[in-house]
Amino acid sequence: METATIDRPPPTGEGLTYEKVWAMLQENALQLKETEKIMKENAEWQKETDRIMRETEKIVKENAERQKETDRQMKETDRQMKETDRQMKETDRQMKETGRQMKELDKQMGKLHNRFGELAEHLVAPNIAKRFNELGFHFDSVAPGGEEILDENRRVIAEADILLKNSDYIVAIEVKVKPDMEDVPAHIKHLKILRNYWNNKGDRRKLLGAIAGAIFPKTVKKAAAKAGLYALVQSGDTMKLEIPEGFVPREF
Repeated sequence: METATIDRPPPTGEGLTYEKVWAMLQENALQLKETEKIMKENAEWQKETDRIMRETEKIVKENAERQKETDRQMKETDRQMKETDRQMKETDRQMKETGRQMKELDKQMGKLHNRFGELAEHLVAPNIAKRFNELGFHFDSVAPGGEEILDENRRVIAEADILLKNSDYIVAIEVKVKPDMEDVPAHIKHLKILRNYWNNKGDRRKLLGAIAGAIFPKTVKKAAAKAGLYALVQSGDTMKLEIPEGFVPREF
């Protein structure tokens, strides 16, 4: 039996030319360069990403430290606020206690003033007259309790605790436990009102002023003397006149 043989034409490489192969190689080369470029860019991106990550980690760490410090400060602030609140409560307690003590002091000072007023009325007044008589006044009338001058509404606008009188002079004496600087102009104001009051009554006797005190600060005594007012200071159960050199009493 004969075998049939089919004849095929050898490959001729139709369509594959040198130019096409060269073009393919060039295209591959371009793709390789593009791939290298992309890989390089990816490497740069990765590097930048790593840098950003490190920076982010640094920021996160710093924020954590800040938060830690903030927490510490908040705890310290809370402690200080609690301490301030405690101090305010203590201050409030002390103020209430001070208020109570001040009320008690006012009460005691009121009692002291009343006792000194009684002393002025029963003991001091005669001794004051004696002190002025030693200066040559010869007062024959002592009026403890003095006089009150009222306005049209029956309110007291001037008064004298003690009045010494003779035919020529009247001495109006203000009695204080502890005179202060405001008592000097206040007494002068009262003396002017008394002067006008007695003028209206036809009483032209010369009017002098004095301030008596159980405790008499030097600055107040100096101000009284400068204003022409006598200063009387308690000494034991009596009073003494303190007259500075060059003192000239003011006549109202």
